[in-house]
Amino acid sequence: MGRIFISAAHGGKEAGGIDPGAIAGGTTEAKEMILLRDLIVTELRARNVEILAVPDDLSAAQTITWINSRGRRGDVALEIQSDTANSPSVRGASVFYIVNNSDRRSNAEQVLLGLLRRVPQLPNRGVKPDTDSGLGKLAFCRQTTLPALLMQVGFLSNPEDRALLQTRRRDFALGIVDGLVSWSRVIDPTGTPAEANYPPINININGQNYSEQGVLVNGNAYIPIDLVDRLRIDLTKAANVNRITYRKIVYIKAIELRDFNVAVTWDASTRTVTLRSNLIVCSGQIDRIISNGNTSEVQLQLFLRNNNENALVKFPDIPKLYQGEARTEGVNYDIAFCQMCVETGFLRFGGDIRPEQNNFAGLGAIGGGSAAASFPSATIGVRAHIQHLKAYANLEPLVGEEVDPRFRFVTRGIAPLIDQLSGRWSADLDYGARITAMIKRLYESAGLL
Repeated sequence: MGRIFISAAHGGKEAGGIDPGAIAGGTTEAKEMILLRDLIVTELRARNVEILAVPDDLSAAQTITWINSRGRRGDVALEIQSDTANSPSVRGASVFYIVNNSDRRSNAEQVLLGLLRRVPQLPNRGVKPDTDSGLGKLAFCRQTTLPALLMQVGFLSNPEDRALLQTRRRDFALGIVDGLVSWSRVIDPTGTPAEANYPPINININGQNYSEQGVLVNGNAYIPIDLVDRLRIDLTKAANVNRITYRKIVYIKAIELRDFNVAVTWDASTRTVTLRSNLIVCSGQIDRIISNGNTSEVQLQLFLRNNNENALVKFPDIPKLYQGEARTEGVNYDIAFCQMCVETGFLRFGGDIRPEQNNFAGLGAIGGGSAAASFPSATIGVRAHIQHLKAYANLEPLVGEEVDPRFRFVTRGIAPLIDQLSGRWSADLDYGARITAMIKRLYESAGLL
């Protein structure tokens, strides 16, 4: 059995100090995860498993560097975290793994099952590819050279999850340890990176078989750097892209090319990684608020239903409304629709906004009353959302009657790009990145990327 690295996540950590992370119910993510981590460490050592705990004062990037500088073949890494949600009803445990890695998905299921067996009262939110996270990728899963998973043990904002975590902390620790030991045992502990003998894999690009093969490392497809050059992708400024040298050839992790608008899929039966760079969606338009949408109404319906099976029960016409209202004002309906998904949690709502308010974008009201605006119908709510986006994106007058209560307060044309909404529409400086990640999920599900 190899060694286990464990990191207690809390908000991303700040070098030189401990960031409290999520705060709810009179406690902090930092406090709860460190207490849980310490119990996990104690139990692993009692089982004679070598464990390395990441120091708590490291930043997220430093955590990955710390692990990578010490890891060796056969080791695994887990980060534990808790979270908060707008709605206190959101609860449960989940594990994230690097997308397109079937081995890591299986490992994630093992670790999650270990926890749920010990704490069956904890709802199962399932295992998820890191593309389903808020930013569309997780550095801990992607940039850690060891097989790595990120476990969300529950939501501090949910009183039931919080009580379970605080009163049954040892059961949480025992369950996670059960899963970790099961996972670690299936990792081949033999050899060192220098002695590794990685299996070859096939490469298909835009429907054509590539003459050179790639290699499979820790269940991830790696491709020769020469192929990246042929795709006209410049990685010189992409410092976080994983590179390895194997038999005098430099390889990179194929999934990293998703950030350069290359679709990456894996076929385990034929051991083939497929790259598709012929984008249907123009890459120069994907983040422009004033542009055309690319999806059909059915594709929007399927995307919404696949992420919340009850989403269309109360709002059956929401895809059609977004398409129609956005086309009227020249706004990209894909962007507006994905912003709605981010703001409402795929129409689950929660927090201060109720479904009957028909407020799909967290729009504020005028004056000192309710913190969020209310609209008489879904149609008017969507129209207000589209108008607010147009206010930020350009100087053109509205086509329809003004229903956005805060339209006149926006400095017109200040934010024509999605990223420029960060810190304006929302105080979250990653707000634009979250919307962009959602758009990529939509386009991939629709076969447009």
